[in-house]
Amino acid sequence: MKILVTGFDPFGGEKVNPAFEVLKKLRKNIAGAKIFLLEVPTVFGESISKVISAIEEQKPDVVLMIGQAGGRYEVTVERIGINIDDARIPDNKQNQPIDKPIDPEGPAAYFVTLPIKDMVQAIREAGVPASVSNSAGTFVCNHLLYGVLHYLAKNAPQIKAGFIHIPFLIEQAIGKTNMPSMGLNTMVTAIEAAITAIVSSASQKKKSAVKAKSTKKA
Repeated sequence: MKILVTGFDPFGGEKVNPAFEVLKKLRKNIAGAKIFLLEVPTVFGESISKVISAIEEQKPDVVLMIGQAGGRYEVTVERIGINIDDARIPDNKQNQPIDKPIDPEGPAAYFVTLPIKDMVQAIREAGVPASVSNSAGTFVCNHLLYGVLHYLAKNAPQIKAGFIHIPFLIEQAIGKTNMPSMGLNTMVTAIEAAITAIVSSASQKKKSAVKAKSTKKA
């Protein structure tokens, strides 16, 4: 299995983005899956284009996107991407779309195609707080999630994709009153646990399909 893992560059005045910092520390082989890494610009439009280019080049089985969600207390596995850009702040090229569809001809939303509850359970079993999230926001994270799911639905539905939000790093919370944060190594543990769950789920589905096929022939 090949898994493309993406993380954004810093935005909103932050010096680092925990998403990309996590990528730097991920093992290149997790649960037998080969891991490919990609830094993504926090820019509307460009983020989608860069990930699509990587998908077409690498031809992964899974695309796992990671983003920063300052203010969240735990690792959150997203359930859905919605067809709207509504930016509270400008992106890294000063774009700030308000109430604008990502694709005027696209559906209102896409559900992710990864085993989100298995991922949450695996993260928790690794000792990290986690939950399912029903909102990826309306900034570049949601923009990328929707855009990639939209592309895959039309061009490569066999490729599974999803998104995980992680909190601020501890150093990002300095000077921010009552701001939740998490250590980098803890975040890495969470993401690797989620990837292990993805691989395990795919393996179980493959075994079930083989067993069903054998039973049908018998």
